[in-house]
Amino acid sequence: MEKQAIKKANPRKSPKERAQSDFRPEAIEQVSVALNTLLADTFGLYVKTKNFHWHMGGPHFRDYHDLLDEQSDQILAMTDPLAERVRKVGGRTLTSLGQMARLARIADNDLEALAAQTMLQELQQDNRALAAYLREAHEVCNKHQDFGSASLIENWIDETERRAWFLYETTREGS
Repeated sequence: MEKQAIKKANPRKSPKERAQSDFRPEAIEQVSVALNTLLADTFGLYVKTKNFHWHMGGPHFRDYHDLLDEQSDQILAMTDPLAERVRKVGGRTLTSLGQMARLARIADNDLEALAAQTMLQELQQDNRALAAYLREAHEVCNKHQDFGSASLIENWIDETERRAWFLYETTREGS
């Protein structure tokens, strides 16, 4: 009895004992991998969207510049909740740019000169890809009954599809 009381009072706990959730280790691992990969993708898309925002030009400069600024803000707003969900389920979140680069599936674009339409089309494709990645992560979260993460992801799917739609409508030729 005394050992149990000492153990409960002892603030030094193993990482497993510090977990803030009741998820099983397998669930923590799989959900953390899914969310951390999404976090890397989200940062990658944020940086790419900002890059194109900064380097936009042409006759519709102001409209495109503002559109990408709005979209980059929305993408960045996903990052903190994603990282916090990893921690809430008991996992460890990303710790470096190198780790993000290794996990990200959204390709960089380092070209110095791109036409506005090319930038917008590439971002449309990237947002569609992110929506697919979000759906994959949603399945992992549902499998492990992580309804908190799944709920956030559902909203992000809608936001991501909206960004892709706006980019599509901006780049399509008149009917």
